[in-house]
Amino acid sequence: MKKVLLSLMLVALATTSFAQDIKVPVSSAEVGTSPIKQGNWIVGGSIGSLGYSFEGENFNINVLPQAGYFISDGVAIGLTAGAGLQTVKHEKNVWSYKVAPFARYYFPEGASSTGRFFGQGDIGISGSSATAAQKSETSFAFGVNAGYAHFITRNVALEGMLGYNYSKSDAASAKAQNGLGLSVGFQIYLGHK
Repeated sequence: MKKVLLSLMLVALATTSFAQDIKVPVSSAEVGTSPIKQGNWIVGGSIGSLGYSFEGENFNINVLPQAGYFISDGVAIGLTAGAGLQTVKHEKNVWSYKVAPFARYYFPEGASSTGRFFGQGDIGISGSSATAAQKSETSFAFGVNAGYAHFITRNVALEGMLGYNYSKSDAASAKAQNGLGLSVGFQIYLGHK
């Protein structure tokens, strides 16, 4: 019995001494409002964007890099440019592109020292490759999104966005396409000390 008790005490002592040397990885950083100050830049984008179209019953995935500049505290404007792939039932896959200026607003309500909610809107053009049923086309496009930025360091935030997207080709017989999208990405905030 004494040997068992002594062994348990040695294990407890060894575990306590090793536990002090273990470093926990950083999963958030307290940044306050410093990354979203006037004069700073953001560079990054969505690295995985999924969507579903209501009309065409198709699925799409996009990569959308973007860059922006804070024109005032909490307000950024910039440009999004990206590419994507759309799967269409009983037809060939469609490759697409998008170029759109955007505006982003970080809400002071609900903010914490490690994250912020934001709203983002964009308006621009999108286009796609030709399929058997259609010819190549360029479309008017806009989107309205809401998201959350979680700062993992003082300069990098992981983001999730959910939004509504709309596009309509300039062709006379074209129908409007609209749907919901979900994206995950990151932003690098430059310019603050």
